[in-house]
Amino acid sequence: MTATKIFGIAGWKNSGKTGLMVRLVTELTRRGYVVSTVKHAHHDFDIDKVGADSFRHREAGAHEVTIVSGTRFAIMHELRGAPEPSFEEILARLAPCDLVLVEGYKREPIAKIEARRLESANREPLAPTDPHICAIAADHPVGDTRLPVFDLDDTDAIADFVERVTGIVRKSGTP
Repeated sequence: MTATKIFGIAGWKNSGKTGLMVRLVTELTRRGYVVSTVKHAHHDFDIDKVGADSFRHREAGAHEVTIVSGTRFAIMHELRGAPEPSFEEILARLAPCDLVLVEGYKREPIAKIEARRLESANREPLAPTDPHICAIAADHPVGDTRLPVFDLDDTDAIADFVERVTGIVRKSGTP
């Protein structure tokens, strides 16, 4: 594998970011790429179940809890008052892959597409103030931009765009 490429999806709440991420991961892995994702949450979250052994380990004060099975493993790292890790620190912890798709982190200086939906909580465009937004994917007509505009549901065209922007190259023999 070559150096990992990074591409982001930014947008306001309910702008269609997660749906686009899921469709892109599906399409890009179908094309033969090894894709990892990073999602930034603006709220507290938990991936553990109350009462589970791993939950009890964390509640007891463990700094990191690792759960391992024959199909996957997960490492939960408790910050315990420490600052949120930087974007770079998170990327450094990922295993090698062809592409990291990033949801959120809208202020990071990475190439990204802006997702827009009419149902979004905030419809103020991000592109005019973010030079790293290189395209817009929307469920409605978008004017007043020089950026490429895609239909939010045109996953194939958006995946083609991500390939061009990041320079990732399909393995021979993949569709």
